[in-house]
Amino acid sequence: MKRILVHLLLAAVLLPLAARAADPAFNGRWRLDVARSTALDGWSTLDLVISVDGPKVTLHHELTWHSTQVTATNVVDTAQPAVLVNFFRLDQRHMAVYARPKEAATVQAAWLDASRTLRVEALVPLETSQGNTTMRLYDEYRLGEGGTELVLIELHNTRDRALVYHFTKVPEEAAKK
Repeated sequence: MKRILVHLLLAAVLLPLAARAADPAFNGRWRLDVARSTALDGWSTLDLVISVDGPKVTLHHELTWHSTQVTATNVVDTAQPAVLVNFFRLDQRHMAVYARPKEAATVQAAWLDASRTLRVEALVPLETSQGNTTMRLYDEYRLGEGGTELVLIELHNTRDRALVYHFTKVPEEAAKK
């Protein structure tokens, strides 16, 4: 009986945490503020389109460099770990570091700070000129006061300094054009 009560108490505490919804201001198109951000080597523009649907969060990247356009999407799940093939990293263009064929990244996501920060942690299997390795990434997508600014702080186990990207919200009417 005591064990059942403990399980019920745990369920009562943990289920609401898993079901916690994001701040709705996360949804929409976010444009990189190049002047305030870490250099985005190899790209001249970046739009990040975020869509939250229950525990699933879609992070859609639209990047350009002259006439080159690339899109990539990561879908993370705040209720359970996910396995993603071709997990997209912003810095992957000029690093000569490639996703290992037929292998997937293990990704965990969670809402922090009263659902105003999305934490994404990924173990990404990579192939380098020195051999195979696994990169550990830690990202925080922090929503600013008023919901018009977003900061992405990214840490790699392979770098000493954090990458910091500042975004501003694109108004809905401008995003449709």
